Amino acid sequence: MSIKQITTKFLILVFVTSFITFTGCKNSGNNENMQAPGSNSVPPPPPPAVNSNASALPIFNIKNAAGNVINIKDAFKGKKVLVNLWATWCPPCRAEMPSLQTLYSSTDSSKVAFVFLSMDDDFSKAIQFMKDKRYTMPVYYPAQELPALFNVEGIPTTFIFDANGKIIHQQTGMGDYTSPEIKQLLQ
Repeated sequence: MSIKQITTKFLILVFVTSFITFTGCKNSGNNENMQAPGSNSVPPPPPPAVNSNASALPIFNIKNAAGNVINIKDAFKGKKVLVNLWATWCPPCRAEMPSLQTLYSSTDSSKVAFVFLSMDDDFSKAIQFMKDKRYTMPVYYPAQELPALFNVEGIPTTFIFDANGKIIHQQTGMGDYTSPEIKQLLQ
């Protein structure tokens, strides 16, 4: 193989890796991964944010690893909330998990709640993934159809809400959650 062929293959590999890293995993029109289990309808695309409720932490039921259902808005009232939409089948989701674990471990849990919302078809896969990787972050699963705000085109998608439930940060695609800017948002 010539140097030119090796260089060309390397550049293609770099491009593909960069594309996946920066775009995240796409829903590919299959909304089964993006809705609550047992839901037969395909949720509509999220509406544009035209009022303050469109960018607020939604009233939404989620299930934790123990099987308990909680309402995300009520359970974490008065705290900042980081919601990360992810799945075990999504390489960029898995790639950003170490930085999210570092952030989780270094953040005051009396002031900030973390919700790692699995988009896997089978919640047990997400629970097992967290155990296998020895992540201590709390993993949840939709207990109802996703609200419009969380019906995103690609994952990972991360939202940070302030203590009043308003969005202060949103990112689609893999991120570095050890940055000073992210840490400052959670102070």
